Amino acid sequence: MRADILRGRGVGAGVGWVFGYGSLMWRPQFPHAERVHARLEGFARAFCIYSVHHRGTPTRPGLVLGLAPGPGVRGIAYRVAEVDWEATYAYLLEREQPTETYEEATAPLLLDDGRIVRALVFLSDPAHPQWAGDLVPERQAALIAGATGLSGRNVDYLRDLVTHLAEAGERDAGMEALLARVEALEAA
Repeated sequence: MRADILRGRGVGAGVGWVFGYGSLMWRPQFPHAERVHARLEGFARAFCIYSVHHRGTPTRPGLVLGLAPGPGVRGIAYRVAEVDWEATYAYLLEREQPTETYEEATAPLLLDDGRIVRALVFLSDPAHPQWAGDLVPERQAALIAGATGLSGRNVDYLRDLVTHLAEAGERDAGMEALLARVEALEAA
């Protein structure tokens, strides 16, 4: 466990920065004073969380992104004005923690402009029952295809990820291949 990462409920209170590696990249839905591309070391973006709320149901789970151990992940860092932080923090806890699947943490980010900031990050919790772990692409595709939750179709979440990574110049061949698998399953 990295010593520079603080974990636990409430560690993000008052931090002022948020790191998005999934839907927060393209749909933050909170006011922010600054938006900067950033890198978080020691983690990778992965479909490693069973979704029983946003992109699936308890009887037909989908998959959503989490941060699993890895070499590093690029995403978006948002600076939230102090006056907006309390409401933003409450919103993020409600949005990201409906089933408490993630660990609230703060971690240092390297911003593309060279600054290093401490940000609120939601890390995957391998001890949580919704932890899917390292699934093979065929299993990921089978779970994503046809799954739908309160936030919509699971394939749309994956498609949004692939689209927004490409728009940011960060194509991900693995995610693109996963999308092709899911689309083939849904077309069958």
